[in-house]
Amino acid sequence: MKKSLCCLVLLLSGCAQHHESAGPKPLSPLTKESGGLMPPSQQYLHFTKAELHFKVEPQQQAIEGEAKLTFSAKAPLQTLSVDLDPSFAISAITFNGQMLAASAWHNPEGRLFITLPKEVAKGARFTLGIHYAGKPHVAKHAPWDGGFVWAKTAEGEPWIATAVQGEGCDLFWPCIDHPMGEPDVAELFITVPAPLVAPSNGAFLGMEEKDGWRTYHWQVAHPNTYAIALNIGPYEKLEATYHSRFGNSFPMDYWYLKGQKAQAEQLFAEFPRQLDFFEQTIGPYPFGNEKMGVVHTPHKGMEHQTINAYGNGYAQNIYGYDDLLQHELAHEWFGNQLTNTDWDDFWLHEGFGTYMQPLYAQYLRGDMAYDASLYRVRGAIKNKRPLVSGHSQTEEGVYDEKRGPGQDIYVKGAFMLHSLRSYLGDKGFFTAVRELVYGTKDPRPGHFAPRYGTSKEFIAIVSRLAGEDMQWFFDAYLYQAPLPKLVANRDGNTLHLSWQGTKSAFLMPVEVALDGKVYKVAMAGGKGSLKVGKAEHILLDPHQKLLRDEPHFAAFQAWEQLKREKARNAKK
Repeated sequence: MKKSLCCLVLLLSGCAQHHESAGPKPLSPLTKESGGLMPPSQQYLHFTKAELHFKVEPQQQAIEGEAKLTFSAKAPLQTLSVDLDPSFAISAITFNGQMLAASAWHNPEGRLFITLPKEVAKGARFTLGIHYAGKPHVAKHAPWDGGFVWAKTAEGEPWIATAVQGEGCDLFWPCIDHPMGEPDVAELFITVPAPLVAPSNGAFLGMEEKDGWRTYHWQVAHPNTYAIALNIGPYEKLEATYHSRFGNSFPMDYWYLKGQKAQAEQLFAEFPRQLDFFEQTIGPYPFGNEKMGVVHTPHKGMEHQTINAYGNGYAQNIYGYDDLLQHELAHEWFGNQLTNTDWDDFWLHEGFGTYMQPLYAQYLRGDMAYDASLYRVRGAIKNKRPLVSGHSQTEEGVYDEKRGPGQDIYVKGAFMLHSLRSYLGDKGFFTAVRELVYGTKDPRPGHFAPRYGTSKEFIAIVSRLAGEDMQWFFDAYLYQAPLPKLVANRDGNTLHLSWQGTKSAFLMPVEVALDGKVYKVAMAGGKGSLKVGKAEHILLDPHQKLLRDEPHFAAFQAWEQLKREKARNAKK
């Protein structure tokens, strides 16, 4: 998550985000945005393999890259494009090993257009070789903005990482910068000065050392487009084998900085319990044929497939676990196993990923912890724009609160899932989630693969399992910004309830506590009533199951904003 739990942790803790200062030159508009409508020059490509060679030079803060990209054609092709930051100098491009003339390609804005020497037939496979070099874009404050992080450890050794979710993979390798641009497999060769270590995605295939350089070889299947990551530093490693409740086993690895072994061991001890929670709650760890990996990075964190970035300072929350570690691990299911087909459905990554923290608090500490965790989530919902617009979006278009729902993809998405769970019951809810993630309600290791999903698909799954058309629920929470409003009027012995402010009749039943005793009111057609007699204290939704308009949350947010503004003015 670009921003993933990193931003969520700051949001819920009240911490201020980093103040941006002067930094690297601006990216081209095309490179700055990830996703959106895939151009015709990419729509007819099936990305079979990315073989990526990187030589990283810490002193120059530069890289040399060679990308061998294998595609198969979905239709006859004469021209195509891949995405690459135009600040890189391209020295050569080959087609099936044949050198192309410089006139056969151009990259003025970040979309590298290539004219092939001959038409490629439908179904044919071919390989492009792209040789490039330069200084990659530097992140001012990763992961809130994307790029390379060139840092040093306390001992002055190089400590380097990439984090590119918002701007995309084209910040450092030629790719199809779109959620649906995943290669079937990526093979990485990362060359760094010895004795530095370069953990990366997938399975480790070996390391060679020659002339003062080390080359690390990794291979990963179906990597998310922004999830391929470089991590370089003087790392040491903790390792163990996780034995899954599903009968398989796989490596757990944590790369940490020298001198921090005690903190690393404490964090590493959380790995198996968090894994078991996810496997028990959702299903098998999706990448058991590779590893569950985490690496200490000089930025807050990011869900890089099988090599999650962690930079949370070995924090513990009130529930007794590191919530950033848990949130990033959640993305192995929601983001890496299940990937949104378009950034317009970004809540599928972040809403589910965020809901996993209250669920884990409940798993560890019980219902009070679940309720407390969720109440903080509820207090952060802003409802400025719908979670889903219904048209293709870029990542920044969704994440930027001036254009899209912003942080609501985390918090509103999560609380919506809480309300859905209360309506469906645990069995129906978790079965629906499992089908969305794996494409089956009974996933078994080795019998599923990463997949794409949409909001519409989830709505269809929920409707089928609920035995009714659930569009009314999602219309209210995904496709409009304001929350449903519950209006209550007492007329003598009767309490009249009605849902207002939704496109269609909102059918969520309402629990009402009468002097402490709870009753459930059906809301056929969006209306219902309850005999209340002489009850002195009437409380709507006493267990906070309903995501609804409640003015005290907006009032609290306004007060907090005013407090922040006063603090800023006092510093001037």
